[in-house]
Amino acid sequence: MFKQATGLRYVQFMDGLHRDNLFDWYLEVGCRKGRTFAPVRGKTIAVDPYFLIETNVIKTKPQLHIFQETSDDFFESGFLAAMKIKLSFSFLDGMHLFEFLLRDFMAAEKASHPDGVIALHDCCPFNHEMTTRDLDNIPKGGWTGDVWKLLPILRKYRPDLVVTVLDAAPTGMVLVSNLDPKSKVLRSKYDKIMKTFRDVTLQDFGVEEFNACFDYTDARAFVADGYPLFKKVTLDASAAITPKKITP
Repeated sequence: MFKQATGLRYVQFMDGLHRDNLFDWYLEVGCRKGRTFAPVRGKTIAVDPYFLIETNVIKTKPQLHIFQETSDDFFESGFLAAMKIKLSFSFLDGMHLFEFLLRDFMAAEKASHPDGVIALHDCCPFNHEMTTRDLDNIPKGGWTGDVWKLLPILRKYRPDLVVTVLDAAPTGMVLVSNLDPKSKVLRSKYDKIMKTFRDVTLQDFGVEEFNACFDYTDARAFVADGYPLFKKVTLDASAAITPKKITP
């Protein structure tokens, strides 16, 4: 039986997180309409190969860098290193194939502040149909692809990480902390991971085995507790800017 995430909806969680916390640098991969990065008040980097933004998503941000390209191309561009950016918080919600999310995670961790947090979306499916890798037959409704594999992969290869799985509906929110930007473990094991997990379905792996990889943390309780994982990278509210119109 699947453990379905039925807590606070993830968009509400993200809205509240950015309302109550100010981050120096925020990265979002997989943005499309800009809904989830619009409330951000800090410096923001948005990456998506095809944007459909029709509203004001700049708002009070001091900087907004938009890259209309794949996440692989973005990370390979060297922008983060050139700008000497240390990411406080990253939200990875790009292509729902595990190798893409794994590469995004490795690249984001490398550019993160050690006290930063990386969020992985859609890692907790609630049926087998939504886990397909077949891009020509994506089911109507929810589609998580096979990014569920990140949970057993991180558990096996990076036990040093702290993995917190919020019950944020509809498909969970994985928060990864205790980051090590210098770690090369996943990069060195990448080929082995691909060989091991590439063709494994959730049915092959086993739902019960997958369920054993994590326990849900109540998202509402996490919010009520003041977003504890983010405390070390949250800026003082006084650092936020209020843009002022100078010309008539």
